[in-house]
Amino acid sequence: MADLEKLVESLGKLSVLEAAELVKLLEEKWGVSAAAPVAMAAAGPVAAAAEPVEEKTEFDVVIKDAGPKKIETIKVIRQLTNLGLVEAKTMAETAGAKVLTGVGKDAANDAKGKLEAAGAVVEVL
Repeated sequence: MADLEKLVESLGKLSVLEAAELVKLLEEKWGVSAAAPVAMAAAGPVAAAAEPVEEKTEFDVVIKDAGPKKIETIKVIRQLTNLGLVEAKTMAETAGAKVLTGVGKDAANDAKGKLEAAGAVVEVL
C-alpha cells in the first residue's frame, strides 16, 4: 500500500498539461481510450491541479410551457421584457423561448418566480 500512496501523491503534484500527457501515454501504451476507467483514475490529480471553476454570473430564463393560465404568463412576460402583446403571446406559446438572456442570478430567480406564480414551467440556464 505504501507504493500506491506514493503514486497517488506523485500524481497529485502533476499539472493539468502533465496529466493530459500521461493520459495520452497510457492510451498509446495500453491501446485503450480515455473512457470511464482511465478518466476516473486521472480525475483525481487533474481536479487537484485544476484552478477553481468560476461561478456563472449570467443566466437565461427559458419558458418550457405557458401552463394553464396562459394570459397570466403573457402578462408577466410583457412586464419582464416590455414586449408587445403579440410578441409576448408568441413567446409564451414557444417552448424553449428565452424570456431573458444574460441576466444576473437574482433577476433570473425573480423572473422564474413570477412566471411560475403565473403557472408557467420555467428553467434558468
